Amino acid sequence: MKKQTSGIHHITAIVGHPQENVDFYAGVLGFRLVKKTVNFDDPGTYHLYFGNEGGKPGSIITFFPWPNAYNGKIGDGQVGVTTYVVPIGALDFWKNRLTKFNVDYAVLERFGETYLQFDDPHGLHLEIVERNDGELNPLEIGDIKKEVAIKGFGGAILYSSRPEETTNTLVEVLGLEVVGEEGGLKRFKATGDIGNIIDLKMITGTRGTMGVGTVHHIAWRAKDDVDHLEWQEYAMVHGQRVTEIKDRNYFNAIYFRESGEILFEIATDPPGFAHDETYETMGSQLMLPPQYEQYRNRLEMSLIPIKVRTLD
Repeated sequence: MKKQTSGIHHITAIVGHPQENVDFYAGVLGFRLVKKTVNFDDPGTYHLYFGNEGGKPGSIITFFPWPNAYNGKIGDGQVGVTTYVVPIGALDFWKNRLTKFNVDYAVLERFGETYLQFDDPHGLHLEIVERNDGELNPLEIGDIKKEVAIKGFGGAILYSSRPEETTNTLVEVLGLEVVGEEGGLKRFKATGDIGNIIDLKMITGTRGTMGVGTVHHIAWRAKDDVDHLEWQEYAMVHGQRVTEIKDRNYFNAIYFRESGEILFEIATDPPGFAHDETYETMGSQLMLPPQYEQYRNRLEMSLIPIKVRTLD
């Protein structure tokens, strides 16, 4: 039986100073900091999770902040642009808001849609598009009300070193449908209502290099642990070199680097972010996995203090 992911679970990127990261994604874009933890493979580094009010899959952008680290280069083998979706009629609000915070943006058309493209403070390429699909985000931060708030991911633009082979992975492994092609881009659609539109650049360029201002990986959704096990076997049968299942506390994860050199993850929707904090207090304190709890005092002293601030 052919499997189909419903779309993006989360996207993880590398950025610079953590307070600058918090100020932009919470203060300017209006996301909720839903989890403050550490990189499980490098506990001296934060792992910050931002999303909609409930921290639902399809809205989660996560970051490894590396202050004073080298800058990366966006290119082939990476997610080139991360797309966010807002309600119909909200683009004028976002034009004004980006201008208010001195964020330069460009307006462009693609596949009959209008996009605002801009960079975050550390060089990640972002864009905002209006669509009907997806629930309103009831989280209100500063001047951002639910009628204009970012609902979650619209999708992403992928930069592949082998676009035809990445096309095959998106269709034959992940179950996305090709729905259009124009201007050197091929468009794919997943079954979900957000995080479901993927544009693939069909013309190759220079290879990307990992560092500040680049996406580390893109994760796709699995319904639960049973579905996740099926995905692991399914991807291996389709020629992918898949890792063992890794417990990330808030989801289970498997990884493979597809033939176009983009690192893909498949992550479970459950258990989510409220199982070790209450829904109301998510993101308010540093949460550590059991193996690092004994080092809490040391980690809290070494990590740069951060605070969610209303910037309006």
